Amino acid sequence: EQLKNQDPLSPMDNAQMTSQLAQISTVDGIEKLNTTLTALLDGSQSSDAVQAAALVGKGVMVEGKALTLSGGKAYGGIELASAADKVTVTIKDANGLEVRKLELGDAEAGISNFAWDGLTASGAQAVDGKYTMSVSATRGDTDLKPTALQLSTVNSVMRTSSGSVSLDVGGSIVKLTDIKQIL
Repeated sequence: EQLKNQDPLSPMDNAQMTSQLAQISTVDGIEKLNTTLTALLDGSQSSDAVQAAALVGKGVMVEGKALTLSGGKAYGGIELASAADKVTVTIKDANGLEVRKLELGDAEAGISNFAWDGLTASGAQAVDGKYTMSVSATRGDTDLKPTALQLSTVNSVMRTSSGSVSLDVGGSIVKLTDIKQIL
């Protein structure tokens, strides 16, 4: 546009002309880069949705304290930022009464799974149903902050208006990135 409207009595010098052409080229390149990045992002989000769809019906570990006893067995997990000498899982019934305390011993940093055989502290078989758990861990005299992980089944996959992917796991909505482990 500047070239068309240039004053013929006061022409632009070569340095100014080269500088302006470089600026125009840079702006054009940035616009093409933005278009390419937008296309890549759309493709990535579509890929996430397809990958998440493969999880429907599968068991996943997500942050949570729910523990479901079914057929006399229940499974859960723990995530530790650092190794622990002693890990304990406390299982409570719907009334908040302690049913059993599982001493899991030591554990490495990362994710560890555990199974509950459904027995109460007195050795009786607990009734199938919903329970809650809390976890504690120590290393020496230091209390660690473990994260309780609940086993849930992926019921459905949803794509949000922002393009991200969310999952319905046992009635809770979580992001794809919230899944700690796929079983």
